[in-house]
Formats: sequence, structure tokens, C-alpha cells
Amino acid sequence: MITLGIDPGLALTGYGLVEEKKNRYYQLASGSIRTTQDMPGSLRLAEIYNRVSELIAQYRPQFMAVEKLFFCKNVRTALQVGEARGTIILAAAKNELAVFEYTPLQVKQAVAGYGRADKSQVQHMVQLLLRLPQRPAVDDEADALAVAICHLQHRRYRETVEGGKPG
Repeated sequence: MITLGIDPGLALTGYGLVEEKKNRYYQLASGSIRTTQDMPGSLRLAEIYNRVSELIAQYRPQFMAVEKLFFCKNVRTALQVGEARGTIILAAAKNELAVFEYTPLQVKQAVAGYGRADKSQVQHMVQLLLRLPQRPAVDDEADALAVAICHLQHRRYRETVEGGKPG
């Protein structure tokens, strides 16, 4: 079971592909999609769309898990993240990929066992759960891997509790 986790942003979108086999998690790929401020907004969104579509085509995940925009003090940033999220969700829809959304609190709870865990605790748990030699270098990459792990854990729980419903 492969899940594409996404931490959306206009300047930096983190992604992480995690496969679950026999109750263990494996990192297939991770990184970030960077766009620059000197690009027009529409081209930045097109770049995100194209790169996410390429990841879907290459790895054929069964699910996409996207971090929800939970709270943002800066309205402009919130709108830009919202546009990036919409673009990412469109890429999933065009590729007939089911999308699941999780708040940062849910992700931290699933990965670190505590909804108020700080970035370093989440990164450390991602490293442990995926048996990585070192922590991911970019926060957005670690967050995307955490979102994918969160979905895999929630999926397992839903299947157990709800009697095998996929998702």
C-alpha cells in the first residue's frame, strides 16, 4: 500500500511516498517542489501540478494524504497555501487518486503520540518509523512523510474498526 503525503505550500511543497508492507513503513521517495517568487503565480501552481502528477505517474500510490491548512496568521500566506492545496488535490482528482486530509494536530498525534509535539520530535519519529539513517533535511519533506504515515495508521484503524472499508 503506497501513500503520497503532501505538505502544501506555494514556495515549497513537501512530498513523501511511503509504502506499508507487513505492518512496516518504507520510504520510497521524498523531497520538495520549489517555486520562486519571480515566477508568476499561475506558473508556480502549474509547476506544482506537473510535479505532483509526475510523482503519481511514477509511483502509482493508492492514496494521497494532504495536510489541512489549520491556522494562519497571515491571510496572504493562507490564500497561497490554499491555492497550492487546490492544485495538488486537482492533480489527484485528474489521476483518480483518493485524497484524505489531516490537520497538523492529527499528524503529530499519529506520528509522535502527542498532538502538540514540536518539529524535532516529529522529525525524530519519522526517522525511527522509516528507519532512515538521518532526519530529512527539509522540514516540509519530514512533514509530508509524517502525513503519509498518519494516513497509513488511520487507514489501518478504519479497516479494523469499520470492518475492512478501504481508505
